[in-house]
Order: sequence, then structure tokens, then C-alpha cells
Amino acid sequence: MIFRRITPKILQALKFSPVVLLNGARQTGKTTLVKAIAKEKSFRYVTLDDLTTLHAAKSDPQGFIAAFDKPLIIDEVQRVPELLLAIKARVDQSRQPGQFLLTGSANALMLPKISESLVGRMVILTLFPLSYDEIRGQKNTIIDDLVEQKINSTQAKEISKNELFNFILLGGFPELQKLANEKQKKAWFQSYISTILQRDIQDLARINGIFELPRLFSYLGYQAGSLLNLSNLSRELGMPVSTLKRYVTLLEAIFLVHRLPAWFRNIGKRLIKTPKVFFNDSGLLSHLLGVNAENLESNPKISGQLFENFIFQELIKQISWSESQPQLYYFRTAAGKEVDFILETNNGQLIGIEIKLKETIQSKDFDGLRELMNLTNGQFKAGYVLSLSKEVVPFGNNLFTLPLSLFLQGFN
Repeated sequence: MIFRRITPKILQALKFSPVVLLNGARQTGKTTLVKAIAKEKSFRYVTLDDLTTLHAAKSDPQGFIAAFDKPLIIDEVQRVPELLLAIKARVDQSRQPGQFLLTGSANALMLPKISESLVGRMVILTLFPLSYDEIRGQKNTIIDDLVEQKINSTQAKEISKNELFNFILLGGFPELQKLANEKQKKAWFQSYISTILQRDIQDLARINGIFELPRLFSYLGYQAGSLLNLSNLSRELGMPVSTLKRYVTLLEAIFLVHRLPAWFRNIGKRLIKTPKVFFNDSGLLSHLLGVNAENLESNPKISGQLFENFIFQELIKQISWSESQPQLYYFRTAAGKEVDFILETNNGQLIGIEIKLKETIQSKDFDGLRELMNLTNGQFKAGYVLSLSKEVVPFGNNLFTLPLSLFLQGFN
């Protein structure tokens, strides 16, 4: 079994919180992980993917909770949100930590019925598809290293462009790591998308026109890494902006896409505030774009898009189990100066990361980072151009190249 880096955070949360919710997209390994915890910690385990259990929970949520001894694991709790009120009633009788470990394939923070039920009583954690270091059995602390400026010229095992592209195309869903050929992988992705868009979305919201969701989802694939302009989408797809807002929110709630907010402050310069859209798995995005190993390298636009999306995924995964827990943004001025990603620490310091899918880095590649540095004065801590370069090289005050190999494997 692959060790999941979020595990220590789950176990720690169970020591002080009555309820812990582990959410994340379907097929990211939540069930495997909580079953292992159930065995280790002697939790009872039930899943709402079992139809008999589902009907029992729906018919009498209070009685369902009362029928089980504590501690209890409930898998896919978003299928019966009414259970949260029953859990709240139980927890209000006793605030003993570690009573419930829940999993959900929908983002609880975007579902008011769930998130409001257990305010102050529940810790929410997210399990993403496998990260590079999880698959390789390594322990990377790159986020905390960047925040604490522990970056040095340590040599890491070089990652070839071919290895990188293969990893991007496969993605991080655990089941895919076992499949032998492209036909199997394609069939898996087709089934995955169909199940989520036809069943899980309906579980969350009874919506008309569900046949439009696959079209929107596919179209968003070509927008990955770009500004999410709903007015333009409305014109292209012939769908009202209000409908698009709801559909994108639903796609985000089930962890298929992610809106990355823009970093902006009142600094006397016009900054773009529109969010960008990213996908939560590069393999899924590659499938939507119809990309394979044969045509990826010959298409620099698509390969650059997938590379940026891949780095986004690694950042949010690494942030989820980091100690420093910075916020993630992007930065762009109205004049077009841009930094692909910004980490903002709890005390407001900024670390900029610019992405370049090339080996040779030039001074002009730091232009966006210099703009951010000049506009933010003392907030700017450091800026990095993450690329296929082989070593850390300074390009001025607090500006460095950051090799992909070190970003993915760490400085340990």
C-alpha cells in the first residue's frame, strides 16, 4: 500500500476533533486509506455506496447514527447530508475527540448543508490523487523548504523530459498505476467521467440539462491554466452565465476543476482579479485533450499547458500536508506582467514561482517576478523560475532558478 502523506494530519486531527472529514475526488484512495485507519484504530466502517446502507441512512438519519457504536467511519457521507445533523446532535452531547471519521467526494466547504452543520466541531482535510513523491515512495517538504528559504544546490536525481511527460499523461489516480496499456487507461477515464457527471452531480444537485455538463467539462479542458471568463464561455457555448456559474461550482465541488484566485492588493496598479481554472489531475486533462506520448512533445502549446497544470497539482498536494499551509494564488497586471503561482504565508510574505518548460533560463524569464517584487516591497520573500534546469542559480536579489528535479524530490 502506498503511504499517503496526509495520514499523519488525519491521525493528529482525530486526537483533538470530534469529527474529521476527509474529502476529495472519487478514486483518489479515500476508502483504502480510511479502511487502513479503521483497522489500526478499531473504528467501525460503513459506506453509503452500499445501497442498503444508503436507504437506511436516508430513511432515519438519527436512528442510523444511534445504531452504531463510536468511533465510526462513514464513507461517501455527501450522499446523505442529513446525517450531519444527526452527527451534530451526538457530538453536542459529548465533545470527545475522534468520534467520527467521514469521507466525501464533494468539497464540504462548498456545500452549506454540510459545512454549516458542524462548524467548530469538524476538521476538514483533502486527499488528492497521488503526488510524484507518494508514487516514488519519497518524502518531499518543498513547500516548507520554500517558505523557510531552505533552498540550496543539492543534487537530485535528474528527471528526463520523457519521464516527466509519461508521469503527466498517466496522472495520479491510484487505479491507473496498475493498468498496462493505453486502451485500458482510456476506458477507465471514460467510465470515470461518465460516472461522476451522471451520478455524483445528480447526488449534489437536481439539475436540468445535465447533458450540457460533459460539453462544458470538455471545453474547460482547453481553458486549463487560462482566465475563467464566464462571459466568453457563455458566448462560445450558448449557455447563460448564471447556469455556467452553477455548473462550474458543481464541477469544483466534486474536485474535477479548481479555480485559482488572483493575488491583488491596493498597491496603486491595476491587477487582474479573474480566477484561473485548473484541473485536479493531469492524466484526466490529457484524456480530455486527446493527448498521448506520440503527439505531446510536438505540440509546445499543449505540453506547456499540461506542465503548468501538473505543477499546480503538485503545489496543492504538497500544501495540503505542509506545516506552513500557505495560500496559493497567481499574479497578473493589466499590462500583462505575470507570475504563474504565488505562495502567501500566514504573515503575508510572498514566494513567486514562474513555470518554464525549458532547460536554459534567461534574465527576461524573471520579468514577472521582478514586477511582483517591485510592487510589494517588503512582502516579497523570494522568486523562482521552475524549469528543466539542472541546478539552483541566482539571478539577482532573492531570485533563483529552481530545477524540476528538486521541486519534485525535495532537498532532503
